[in-house]
Formats: sequence, C-alpha cells, structure tokens
Amino acid sequence: MAIKIIKGDITRQKADAVVNAANQTLLGGGGVDGCIHRAAGPELVAECMTLHGCSTGDAKITKGYKMPCKYIIHTPGPIWHGGNSGEKELLESCYRRSMELAREYGCGSIAFPLISSGIYGYPKEQAIRVAVETISETLESSDMEVFIVVYDEPTMSLCRELYGELTDVF
Repeated sequence: MAIKIIKGDITRQKADAVVNAANQTLLGGGGVDGCIHRAAGPELVAECMTLHGCSTGDAKITKGYKMPCKYIIHTPGPIWHGGNSGEKELLESCYRRSMELAREYGCGSIAFPLISSGIYGYPKEQAIRVAVETISETLESSDMEVFIVVYDEPTMSLCRELYGELTDVF
C-alpha cells in the first residue's frame, strides 16, 4: 500500500491517471474540473461529449491529452446536504470506481483531488477520512501508488493533523 498526501497542482501530476472531480455532464465546470479541462485542452471536452455524462458515485475514463498523465478518470462526487442523504456512500463509490478503472487500464499510479470538498461543500475533515480509508481498503490487494493532491496549505495542515505519516512535501 502506498498512499501519499501532497500539496500541489493536480494538473501537473505525473501519475498514470489523474482523477477529475467532475460534474455529471463531464463537460467542464469550476474548481478542479475546470482546471483539468483547461490543462488537457479542447480534445478532452470532445471526448467527454461521447460519454453522455456520468452518475454521481460512478466514474468514466478518457485520454490525458495535454496533461502529463495517460488517463483522466472523471467521477462526479456528491453535493453535501448535511450528511444524511447518502453522501458518504456516494463519495466512497467515487474512490472505489476510480481505482477499479485505474486497475482495469493497467495504471501503476493515480492522483486524486479531495473529491467533493470544494464547491460541493463536503466537510474537509470528513472528505479526507473517506478518501484515505476507502483508498486504503482498495489497495489491500494492489501495489498501485496513490497520491491525494490538496491545493492549499490549510487543507494540507488538516491532512498533517489527521494522517501525518502519509503527508509528503513536493
């Protein structure tokens, strides 16, 4: 099992696959989704149009285009509604389905953002715990290298408090 939590720009990660915290249309949006679409270039939206969207908790894969990754895995996370609307199960499913696709496509490394913790409002501490616990469960039978990429120092500080042994500085 190899999980590292790093602070950085997910669009610059050199993993085999980068996960996009997408919306259900897969056609770009704000936050991580918009950044990934801009970094990958217009070919990404053209391929995403052929996928006909994606349900919350599921995942679909495309080429990486102009990004340094081979693949982009798109997964729409849940919008936070207080925690009693199945948000945790849907978020766990985002991580599981993304890991399944990465394995299916032969990826040795994958970089995740902290899915749903931005504009979708999932509380950061809970989002970090769901990410680490779900990824850890799926890695028990795999030697894939996994990065959780956080963008800002307050989130990285919270990660250090919760999982100091997994954090790394790049």
